Amino acid sequence: MSKLLAIVPAYNESGAIAATVTDILDNAPGFDVVVVDDGSTDDTAEIARTAGAHVIRHPFNIGIGGAVQSGYQYALDRGYDVAVQVDGDGQHDARYIPELLQMLRSDPRLNMVSGSRFIGDGESGYQSSATRRMGIRIFSGVLSRITGRAVTDPTSGFRMTDRRGIELFARDYPHDYPEVEAVLMLHHHRLVAAEVPVRMRERTT
Repeated sequence: MSKLLAIVPAYNESGAIAATVTDILDNAPGFDVVVVDDGSTDDTAEIARTAGAHVIRHPFNIGIGGAVQSGYQYALDRGYDVAVQVDGDGQHDARYIPELLQMLRSDPRLNMVSGSRFIGDGESGYQSSATRRMGIRIFSGVLSRITGRAVTDPTSGFRMTDRRGIELFARDYPHDYPEVEAVLMLHHHRLVAAEVPVRMRERTT
C-alpha cells in the first residue's frame, strides 16, 4: 500500500496551522501530515502537534526552500511514495488533494502534478494582486517555452510528487525562487509534470 505524506512548511502560522492540518486530515485521510516549523517565534509547532501533525522544528528561519526540502528529506527517510506540499497559511484547499493523487496515478509517466489557479474552475478562486499575476504570466511564458508544455501557474506551491520527485527534491530544492526553479529542476532531470485546476483561498492570517 502506498505511503502518502502532506508536507506543510510554516513560519509564524499560529493563527492558521490548526485549520490547515485539520483540513488535510479531514479531506485526505490517507495522508500523514508533517509540519516543518521554520524557526517560528510563536507557538506554531505546539498547535500543529496538538492538531495531529508530526512536527520538524528548525532552530532558526532558513526560508521556504529549506523548509520544503526538510519535508522531502523526511519523506525519503521514512519511505513515502507520494508527497504533497500544502502551504501552512490556509491558502490551499485540501479537498483537491484526492484529485491531484488521481491525476498522478492516472499516467505512469507523471512524476509531479501541480494545482493551477489559471485553468478551468480555478480561475474563479482567489487570484492575488495584478502585479503578482503579471509576474506569474512572465514566468509562465518562459517556463512553457523551456519545458515544451503549458505551465500556467509556475508559482503554485500546491504540488504532489511521486517517489522520484521525492528523491530529487530531498537531494536539492531551490531557495531563491523555489516553485519556479523546481519546475526547471524537474525538466532538467527528465521528470514529467502536469497541472490540474484548483481554486485557491485567501491566506487565513
